[in-house]
Amino acid sequence: MSQALALFALTTYGLGSSGASRTSAFDMANVLDTAVLQFMATTSAYTGFMLSALTSWGYFRHWWVLFKFVITLSQLYLGIFLLSPNLDLGENGNPALMRAGSLLMASALAVQAWLSVAKPGKRTPWTPPGKFPTAPGWLTAVLTTVPLIDYVVFGHIPALSLLVVIAYPVWRRWKVTPRQSAPSGGARRLKDVNDLTHHQN
Repeated sequence: MSQALALFALTTYGLGSSGASRTSAFDMANVLDTAVLQFMATTSAYTGFMLSALTSWGYFRHWWVLFKFVITLSQLYLGIFLLSPNLDLGENGNPALMRAGSLLMASALAVQAWLSVAKPGKRTPWTPPGKFPTAPGWLTAVLTTVPLIDYVVFGHIPALSLLVVIAYPVWRRWKVTPRQSAPSGGARRLKDVNDLTHHQN
């Protein structure tokens, strides 16, 4: 969010300036976007996805997680394919669009932060019974190194991250058996009454 706001500040300054100041502002915005923000955005998205995949939250089991999932994918698409090219001061660029887009990205991140705290909505209607156990700590530690491997091997292309985000939930669904949730207090009492009645009979 801070990097998106910094991008907004630089583009706003550049649009209000002329000559060397304008050029310098957009040069710095380009460096921030290509050298820092692109990698950090994909890393942030990856860690968010894996936080869901490695725990019982899942990707599509809760409405608030699903909303964050959609917002994150939308931000990645808009940021990489629509907004970044508009930092170009040439004929094909539209820095004003980048300024609006960077502010929109920061706002969307604020909404995601609110969703993480408030957790509005219930489970989605297609949520299967039971819930998956949280992955062991060593697996979480190993998978957090994936963005670094991507950066060293592929640069700004999150190839391995994308593979893990897709493959791990599929593997977990196939390999790990969901554990059934413990019955509620009322359900436990009803079960106790039924057991007692059956025992007396």
